[in-house]
Amino acid sequence: MRLLHLNPSEYLYASLSIERHADRKGFVCCCGYWVAVEMDFQHRAGGKTGTGGVASWSESNRDRRERLRQLALETIDLNKDPYFMKNHLGTYECKLCLTLHNNEGSYLAHTQGKKHQANLARRAAKEAKDAPAQPALEKPRVEPKRFVKIGRPGYRVTKQRDPEFGQQSLLFQIDYPEIADNIVPRHRFMSAYEQRVEPPDRKWQYILFAAEPYETIAFKVPSREVDKSETKFWTFWNKDTRQFFLQCSFKMEHHKARPPPPPPMGGMHIPPPPPPQMPPPPPGHMQMMPRPPMPPPMGMHGVPPPPPPM
Repeated sequence: MRLLHLNPSEYLYASLSIERHADRKGFVCCCGYWVAVEMDFQHRAGGKTGTGGVASWSESNRDRRERLRQLALETIDLNKDPYFMKNHLGTYECKLCLTLHNNEGSYLAHTQGKKHQANLARRAAKEAKDAPAQPALEKPRVEPKRFVKIGRPGYRVTKQRDPEFGQQSLLFQIDYPEIADNIVPRHRFMSAYEQRVEPPDRKWQYILFAAEPYETIAFKVPSREVDKSETKFWTFWNKDTRQFFLQCSFKMEHHKARPPPPPPMGGMHIPPPPPPQMPPPPPGHMQMMPRPPMPPPMGMHGVPPPPPPM
């Protein structure tokens, strides 16, 4: 920094307190004298050659607010902001802070400021204070039943076929002689992609049977559509014999009609079949028709020959 005295007859080299004046840019007041200040922006601390010097606080703040505005435009949806409103003048208004903004970017920069954040905190505290305290509802605690597994149940599978329509079905009979009290066996169908025992195969599915304290057993059946009609699919639990029955029928697969065979290759010609034989005529029409007379012989070019000489 170099000081240029306005009064050429006096020189100020004393270490005096210097205060900056807001109305006169480029001048400082020193002991009652106004001194012009010539700042070397190129060789000041933090400056680089060819630049305009270090940015001031106002420039840094302006750049920060612009970066916040760009970030807010990418991440914040103004349609979901309850305090964002567009008035009849075409400007934007913050209903919480009662401020006006010329564009959306200005409003987003306002939402990141201290005033808006402080009003949000004040509004949240007021709503929490005014809201009545409601006791949290306690969820009913249901303790799961625990059983000691005693092994697999006995079973029998019967393959069936409807003699009239040829529909295939399976009849499962599961024996639970030591089933727990008030327990009814359950069943469900499982896809091949749900199980983790075998590699999944879309051609198969599984039927599971479960009843405590027995282990859950599964049967591997074809992955065909099951007929869920009342007479085709049913279950029955016999409490006296403690046997569980399930019958499931598979829907009939409609095969497509076979296309006609292609024509023979190689250019071979197959003669058509002979026509059917006609029935013989009745006996009264067995007489042959007389043969018509032959036309006279003609010469060349359709001219009759000359008569023989006398």
